[in-house]
Amino acid sequence: MSLSFHRLLLPLLLGFCLHAAAVPLNEPLKPLPAVPGQDPRRVELGRQLFNEPRLSVNNTLSCASCHHLEQGGADNKAFSIGFAGLPVAINTPSVFNASLNFLQFWNGRADTLEAQIHEVVTSPSEMGSNWQHVVKVLTADPVYRASFADAYPDGVTMNTVQNALASYERTLITANSRFDQYLQGDTAILTREEKYGYQRFKDYGCIACHQGVNIGGNMFQKFGVMGDYFKERGNPTDSDLGRYLVTRDEEDRNVFKVPSLRNVAVTAPYFHDASAGTLEEAVDVMFKFQLGRIPSTEDKTLIIKFLKTLTGEWGGKPL
Repeated sequence: MSLSFHRLLLPLLLGFCLHAAAVPLNEPLKPLPAVPGQDPRRVELGRQLFNEPRLSVNNTLSCASCHHLEQGGADNKAFSIGFAGLPVAINTPSVFNASLNFLQFWNGRADTLEAQIHEVVTSPSEMGSNWQHVVKVLTADPVYRASFADAYPDGVTMNTVQNALASYERTLITANSRFDQYLQGDTAILTREEKYGYQRFKDYGCIACHQGVNIGGNMFQKFGVMGDYFKERGNPTDSDLGRYLVTRDEEDRNVFKVPSLRNVAVTAPYFHDASAGTLEEAVDVMFKFQLGRIPSTEDKTLIIKFLKTLTGEWGGKPL
C-alpha cells in the first residue's frame, strides 16, 4: 500500500474504534436520561422558591435548608430540623433525581412532585404553613408578582408555586457518573474491582430491587424480608410502619419505597431511620435482613467500590 493510502486509512480506523467504544452496553441498568425541556422562566422561579424561607410559616426554613445541593441533595443529619426547631420523624431523602422515582416519600404517599411539595409546605413538623399564607406572601412581593405574571397566565397561585418548584426539581439530574459513562460504552472508566463489584451486585440479587434508571425508587419492599430488623433494632416508631400508614393494609406494614442508590456514597446516614452511619454498615444491614446472606469481606469491598461509581455531577463537578 502507498504511504498516502495509509494516511487516509488511519483516521478512518481511529474513527471506527472511537465509535465502537461508544456503543452503549446492554445492561439491566441504564444511564440517567437528559434533563427534560421546560420553560426556563418557570425553572428559574422554582430555583428561587427552592431557596425561599418565606414558604415556611415563620420564614425560617426553605427547601434548601434540608436539601443541600452541595451535600448530595439531602443533609448530613439523621433527622432534619423543622420550622419549630424540632427534628422531623424520618430521614430526609435526596432531592437529586427524585423526579425519576415512581412515588415520593419513603411511604410513597405522594404520586407527583407537586403533591410532595404540598405536603412539605403544610406539614406541621416541616414548614408548618398553608397555601393561603404562601400565596399572600409571594403576591405581596413585587418581584415575585411580576415573575409569576410573566411565567403563568394565572400569576401566583398554589398550583403555579407547586409547578415552578417541581419544574426546578426536574432539572436536578446528576448525570455523568462514572458508572453512567461505563454504561454508555466507556468500559475503561471503571477499574477491574469496580466492574467485579457491579457483577457481585447482580449476582447477589441487589439488582432485583435496586433497578431502573434511578437504581431504585420504582418499587416497594418490606424492610426485613429475611429477619425482623425492627425487633433487633428496638425502639419502634410510627415511621417504621412505612406504607401501612398510607393504606392501613397489614401487608404494607414495614414496607418502604426502595431508595435510589445514585449518589449513595455521599448521602449518609442511610435508611428511613438513619440507623446506618456508613455505607459499610448499610451494606451489612441489606445483606442480613434483605438477602439473608453473609458476604465475603472481598465481595462486600467490591460492592462498595461499585456503589461509589454511582456518584454523579451537579453544576459541572462531582458531588
